[in-house]
Amino acid sequence: MKEFDLVVVGGGPAGYVAAIRAAQLKMSVALVEKRATLGGTCLNVGCIPSKALLDSSEHYENALKNFAEHGISAKDIKIDAAQMVKRKDKVVAEVTAGVDFLMKKNKIERIWGIASLISTTEIEVVPVDNKAKDAQKQTLKAKRIILATGSIPVELPTVPIDGKVIVTSDHALSLAKVPEHLIVIGAGVIGLELGSVWRRLGAKVSVVEFLPRLFGNADRQMANLAQRLYEQQGMQFFFEHKVEKAEVKGKKAVVTVKDANGTVKALEGDVVLCAVGRKPYLEGLGLEKAGVKLTERGRIAVDFHSYKTNIPNIFALGDVIEGPMLAHKAMEEAVACVEIMVGQAGHVNYSTIPSIVYTHPEVAWVGMGEEELKEKGIEYSVGRSFFKSNGRAKAMQENDGQLKLLSDKKTDRLLGATIVGARASELIAELTLAMEFGASAEDIARTCHAHPTLSEIIKDAAENSGGWAIHQ
Repeated sequence: MKEFDLVVVGGGPAGYVAAIRAAQLKMSVALVEKRATLGGTCLNVGCIPSKALLDSSEHYENALKNFAEHGISAKDIKIDAAQMVKRKDKVVAEVTAGVDFLMKKNKIERIWGIASLISTTEIEVVPVDNKAKDAQKQTLKAKRIILATGSIPVELPTVPIDGKVIVTSDHALSLAKVPEHLIVIGAGVIGLELGSVWRRLGAKVSVVEFLPRLFGNADRQMANLAQRLYEQQGMQFFFEHKVEKAEVKGKKAVVTVKDANGTVKALEGDVVLCAVGRKPYLEGLGLEKAGVKLTERGRIAVDFHSYKTNIPNIFALGDVIEGPMLAHKAMEEAVACVEIMVGQAGHVNYSTIPSIVYTHPEVAWVGMGEEELKEKGIEYSVGRSFFKSNGRAKAMQENDGQLKLLSDKKTDRLLGATIVGARASELIAELTLAMEFGASAEDIARTCHAHPTLSEIIKDAAENSGGWAIHQ
């Protein structure tokens, strides 16, 4: 029986980052993953492949609609969906190979198999492929165990997945051709991003959402702005609509929906994407055998100061515990958890975890929106700026968008920020850092921002918060 200081179950962002940090801190580490490649959902069938397709589809739409204004003639522009998917697969292969290299570099024992707890200190690993060389069941003994098995798509019983006509996000990353009409069930990040990919390539996209708005508790005014821009692009939304059922009829799918008034209607499309969320993947993990407790919502219960479960030497991170299912949140938890194990001061500030939607325009936010501030009774100031006033945005032909800063009315401390516009995913980092350091809106306003850059939009909003915006 092999013994380790730490065994990590799951090779996604939480798992592989925890393994690397533990190895850096001189622990002997094994990482167990059932996929043939590391990186979990994010690198294999989530964040990375979706961004590859988003970039490809954005290039196509630019060539089709925007090149002429730049003086670029492009004729006979065609889509090769198979090549787009092939490039996406290449990007995924390169990124996952990079994580595998990091395992070897840090002398982490990488074990391909399915892990199950058989006690509080022992893990049984069953080979995924019994025909593989040296495939045999083995037991690992560990002083500490981290559970980071990630999440899987939620499936609705009334929406039977066949992988061809009715699909999950996994399938929607590899469609063989552009759908004529894509019906997306769920207006979350996954549904909007994959809907954007196929809309740019020519599909009609209809989005059915049970809730009355986009982006949950994000700033409502900014969410409404994003919705208007999506609708201008041709995306159709059915808010406050419940999906009664989806069924395949011939080569088409029919989705029956009911609105808030009880009116029933049928939507017909050739592909239906079920993107109603994700749930922790805990199947076969042996939690009961080890005595690990769950929350009422079916996630592993942990102490968020140490990430310990009710079993002191078993920890859990990422999508299997409470909180947003975000790769960057999981990575932060991984570093903090391992550092706390060795007596360091690991810490995650959950109020500065940014959220991003990689549509076009991108949407990003951190901290609180106006509705949450009002609910908490916090008096606040608003600073606002517009992409259309920014020279770099004009040069990039990116006039659509807005940035909003919210700061404490008494102290001027930054409490929240939302960006709808080009490169929002990159711009939000400055505001996240500002919040982490407790910066005020005036701190940002008086920080020199290079010209011409999109980052000046942040400075403009901060100046606007103080009532002295120069370029607005």
